[in-house]
Amino acid sequence: MTIELATTLIVIGVIGALLSGMLGIGGAIVNYPMILYIPPILGLPGYNPHEVAGIVALQVLFSTLSAVIAQRGDEVIHRQLVLIMGISVLVGSFLGGYGAKFLSGNIVNIIYAILATAAAILMSLPKRGSEDLALHEIEFNKTVAVVSSLTVGLAAGIVGAGGAFLLVPVMLQILKIPTRVTIASSLAITFLSSIGSSVGKVLAGGIPWTAAAIVVVASVVVAPLGVKVGRMMDVRVLRAVLGVVIIAVTVKIWTGILLP
Repeated sequence: MTIELATTLIVIGVIGALLSGMLGIGGAIVNYPMILYIPPILGLPGYNPHEVAGIVALQVLFSTLSAVIAQRGDEVIHRQLVLIMGISVLVGSFLGGYGAKFLSGNIVNIIYAILATAAAILMSLPKRGSEDLALHEIEFNKTVAVVSSLTVGLAAGIVGAGGAFLLVPVMLQILKIPTRVTIASSLAITFLSSIGSSVGKVLAGGIPWTAAAIVVVASVVVAPLGVKVGRMMDVRVLRAVLGVVIIAVTVKIWTGILLP
């Protein structure tokens, strides 16, 4: 691996980790298209969709673990929500992570684009529910939580994502969870999801381990900083940033598919 490629991967890992900690996402929504497209644009060796999915799966695993540890002192993680959605998304992500080996690279890209599009639509809707509820006052539909997280986990596992970029809008708009609780809880849920997708990708094989290690180290170091930045930001700003990120990535990934 060249120094130029290693530097590029470090920068990508840092950007993904900052967003991971700030917005409660694993970073896959940003890292997948950046790792897929940026190296070739810079004239560097690239990675195919299956290799990128493997790198992203491991990056999400460690960046969310680092961010969850940084959140441990805050009383904003809804444990029942994490348990119910975490177990469901873990099962789905393992099946998707391993099953992706039977799909073509183009299909993997299309599934990613569909997920990002669904997230963009949900994030464009007005926020529903109160932002001022205490943890013990929050109630949600458990059936909807199980079905949605299982479905998201299955699809997200295919692209190596934890699925937070879609789980966060689902929690905000459908389950009506307050923003800060959503961000903190989604990190824990995404960590569980990324265990399933990472194990599935490792068993399926084809992960470029050197590239994965570089992105992982950058993510682990920077994710706690993202958590600290997120604490200082207004929830409306956090939602706006997440919405812009998701919409921008959605446009880029569809452009890459339709106009290669």
